[in-house]
Amino acid sequence: MALFGKKDKLQIISFQTYGTKSHLYLRGRALEDEEIDLQEKGFLKLLQNTWKRFETDEIKNTPIKITLSDTVKVSGKTDNDGYYLIDETNDELANLTNSEGWLPFEISYTDTSLKREILHQNRFPGEMLIPSDRADYGVISDIDDTILHTGVVSSLKWRVFINTVFKRASARKPLEGSAELYHLLHRGASGENANPIFYVSHSPWNLYRYLELFLQTNNFPKGPILLRDMASFASKSEKPHKQHEIENILKTYPNLSFILFGDSGEKDADIYIDIANQYPKQVKAIYLRSVADKKRMDRIHDLVLNFKLTPILVVNSSDEVITHAKTHGYI
Repeated sequence: MALFGKKDKLQIISFQTYGTKSHLYLRGRALEDEEIDLQEKGFLKLLQNTWKRFETDEIKNTPIKITLSDTVKVSGKTDNDGYYLIDETNDELANLTNSEGWLPFEISYTDTSLKREILHQNRFPGEMLIPSDRADYGVISDIDDTILHTGVVSSLKWRVFINTVFKRASARKPLEGSAELYHLLHRGASGENANPIFYVSHSPWNLYRYLELFLQTNNFPKGPILLRDMASFASKSEKPHKQHEIENILKTYPNLSFILFGDSGEKDADIYIDIANQYPKQVKAIYLRSVADKKRMDRIHDLVLNFKLTPILVVNSSDEVITHAKTHGYI
């Protein structure tokens, strides 16, 4: 929000998404630039940055253009919350990706009547993942307490609040060995695969750049980060957000199997077991991080004990996953 009548510059944030060789699926948001410095320290600065993340000034119902190459361009429009969604068929995508399967593009405003200064000369980068032909399987991972210490089992989620508001993304600590483990899985048994990694969280899109910086700072393999709209927190869906996102990935790549990572603190075990029952040929294995809560762990062990369809392991460390993955030929 601009002060003293000065209008903020405009930006477009592109979320890393995923598609296929013939399906273009892009998401992001057009916003005023609140000049959030993710590296700032100090109680007041961190509190101010949190306020800016959620008190957004979106650019509503404005046309945009996506440039995939000199000859491939598509157009779209933001909605009433500033989000855009490009979901269409395009047969020219296969030749535009790099060896890892990433398709780079640029996005820009096209409304010449916008009387505002626009960041980066109206050229904002984005990427979409199309799994490489070198992919043997995919990995779908939760974020909270699976690779990032958050405290989701703490009373009233107070640790989640404290960690998110008063800790810089670059200062947050990953679970030991998790980045190295994911790189091993990304490279697969041959050491030369390009297995896609997908990150799924219940967090709102407002935290996208925060979580993106955490993953980059701690050297996790690059992958789509799938969050949810603030409006969905108040809605009552038949399925949890995480389950909906994972099922969409499996449906998008029906010929690819997946390893699922979660934790034992929330409902990951229930969700993953349900998904494995629905997609038994696509769920290769399930790994659940242990949490410091005896009641929850007892329930999880009962679930795991009675589930025989897919290999499922409750682990205390990344080393346990590595041992199991090597035994089964995943890495």
